[in-house]
Amino acid sequence: MIQAPPFDRSLLHPRYWLTWCGFALLYLLVLLPYPIIYRLGIFLGRLSMRFLRHRVQIAQRNLELCFPQMSRAERDQLVAKNFTSVGLGLFETGMAWFWPDWRIKRWSRISGLEHIQRAREQGQGVLLIGLHFLTLELGARIIGINTPGIGVYRPHDNKAIDWMQTWGRTRSNKAMLDRKDLKGMVRSLKKGEIIWYAPDHDYGPRSSVFVPFFAVDQTATTTGSYLLIRMGKANVIPFTPHRLANGKGYHIVIQPMVENFPLDNEIEAAAFMNKVVEKEITSASDQYMWLHRRFKTRPEGQPSLYN
Repeated sequence: MIQAPPFDRSLLHPRYWLTWCGFALLYLLVLLPYPIIYRLGIFLGRLSMRFLRHRVQIAQRNLELCFPQMSRAERDQLVAKNFTSVGLGLFETGMAWFWPDWRIKRWSRISGLEHIQRAREQGQGVLLIGLHFLTLELGARIIGINTPGIGVYRPHDNKAIDWMQTWGRTRSNKAMLDRKDLKGMVRSLKKGEIIWYAPDHDYGPRSSVFVPFFAVDQTATTTGSYLLIRMGKANVIPFTPHRLANGKGYHIVIQPMVENFPLDNEIEAAAFMNKVVEKEITSASDQYMWLHRRFKTRPEGQPSLYN
């Protein structure tokens, strides 16, 4: 378990200078009033579509696979909205890491905290299902201010970025756990902790099963959820951070505990979790991370869906 990390002088090595310059610029930008940040984020997102054409194609393909009934014009419109969210997401990461608590509270509200409180009163841990929305960093910070938990993450290869994201994420939360540390997650859940966990990306063929996700019948889906819930005896609670229109701030919606989660079979559990994930995505589909190759891993012998 990793808590707020001490600063190591090795992070001042010249190889990290450009990274620190980027963080300094982001810090200065998020000092601006939020309405200006909001406009800058939209501008940056729209501009990024010209330079991230491969990612635009991935987002379009993901939407085509997930929503085959959607017209091309509707998909193009959703992709355009999604990339404004990409630009805003960069600034929201800086807001999550650098804003003081009072400023976070000023621009956010949260609904459903009673569901977490009720789950913890039962003496069980909480597996908080937080998906890869482009608002995920800010959403985790907002929840952490109200009820601190433990985040699950992949350590970054760039040690300066890894230090900064760990420092930023533990400002209002207790600690971080490597996503490979299953035993650590189970121990924390058994102690009644809140574990922030995202089961919605393609993590490769290892420890995955192929189950439906939206209109794609065979989608590589992690079995980690099944193991954590069964071994950690955890309550499952999804949440979604909603960015409000016109720069009005953020609304975090915490859902009631998921009932009747199947624990007899990892395939049924994965399919059930995907239904939970789908429901949350559709509540803010323009803010989801569609530019990730969600269907990269295919069953053996099947061609790529991105050719």
